[in-house]
Amino acid sequence: MKKVIPSLLTVLLVSTSATFYAGPVSAQSTDELEKKINDLEQEQKELEQQQDSLGEDSAETDKKMNENLDQQDSVESEITSLNDDLQGTMEQIKTKENEITETNTKINDLETQIEELKNEIVMLQERIKKREELLKDRLRNLQLNGGEMKYIEVIFGSQSFGDFISRSTAVNTIMDQDKSIMEQHTADKIALEKNKADVESKKSEVEDRKLALQDQKDDLVALKGQLDDQMAEKETLMASLEEEQHELEEHKVSIEKEQEILANQAAAAEKAKKLAQSEKSELEQLAKQKEQQKEKQSSNSSSNSTASPSSQGGSQSSGSGILSYPVSYGVTSGYGHRWGKLHAGIDFGTPVGTAVKTAAPGVVVQTNTEADGGMSGYGNVVLVAHNVGGVSYTTLYAHLSSISVSSGQTISSGQVIGNSGNSGHSTGPHLHFEVHRGGWNAAKSNSIDPMDVLE
Repeated sequence: MKKVIPSLLTVLLVSTSATFYAGPVSAQSTDELEKKINDLEQEQKELEQQQDSLGEDSAETDKKMNENLDQQDSVESEITSLNDDLQGTMEQIKTKENEITETNTKINDLETQIEELKNEIVMLQERIKKREELLKDRLRNLQLNGGEMKYIEVIFGSQSFGDFISRSTAVNTIMDQDKSIMEQHTADKIALEKNKADVESKKSEVEDRKLALQDQKDDLVALKGQLDDQMAEKETLMASLEEEQHELEEHKVSIEKEQEILANQAAAAEKAKKLAQSEKSELEQLAKQKEQQKEKQSSNSSSNSTASPSSQGGSQSSGSGILSYPVSYGVTSGYGHRWGKLHAGIDFGTPVGTAVKTAAPGVVVQTNTEADGGMSGYGNVVLVAHNVGGVSYTTLYAHLSSISVSSGQTISSGQVIGNSGNSGHSTGPHLHFEVHRGGWNAAKSNSIDPMDVLE
């Protein structure tokens, strides 16, 4: 694997800690630094625009959240009204259930009365039948014996006054009994007809109550359906708003996290620009000193036709646009869409604890740990801003087990930034590596396939 050519930030680190040697300064070095300063200023403007856009998005999200909360207040009022409706419906259901119970009790009572009447009818019919048979026998005897005149013969056939009295009493008793039998017989027939009529009436009432009972049951089913609808409406009203509020809050957190990253990227760009300006100033000062030294040598050595050769110097190329592999393990999952979602990087199958190195010199934009709440499921993650070959990149290293750098830190190519792990939303130990042209954003719209830029 080739070694990545040091870019601007590496040169800056060296320039701040070492003394420049005397020799002609390459005009190309200052031109390159000037270009990098311009590039960084352009990047800063773009970051400011993104921050303004995020600020507008954040304000719009706040507005929607407030509107949602207002709607929730309104829905709370609706729910209060629904609760009243629910209470009323439940009371109606209770009343209807009581009515059904009463109707069932009445039907049972009527059916019991019908059975009792039927039993009485049977008894009356038996008594009437027996009495009619008795009366038939009496009538038959009367016809055979000449009717009522026999009673007179009985009376006048008495042998004494006492016998007369006895016979008269007996005749009266028989006549009274006959009259009583007839009256009872008539009463039983009337009672029989009344009982029959009562049975039919009660049967009709039972049928009516059964129909009413079915209507009551239908009403109860309708009321319970109404109750279910009211309960579902209540749950749906609030659940929908709560889900929307949750999504808005998550979006708000995402915006705030992205704003934080943009601020750090802007700070990194500003730091890189100041270092580049300092480097340029030092190179210009060195060029001036070189020129003065050459003029002095020319005046002191006017007899010599040639000057002593001086050391030739210059800076290395600022970069080729090629990044180094962060680890020396194979790729287990590539860049692209999978399961309907963009996998915005590549995965390396690394054991937990593998040293992870930065892919190019740069400035640490952001570090996040699971203790901080993580970042979009990345777990422990590091973002680094680079300027390679005049192009700005941001690299991301996720699912780390530990982090050994901090935000704002200037790092060199191949410097260890942490160890690989299995933190965040991870199905197994690995390093997730992303490359973004420019700054990182939550939509990952500027992500590129790392394999296109890895050496």
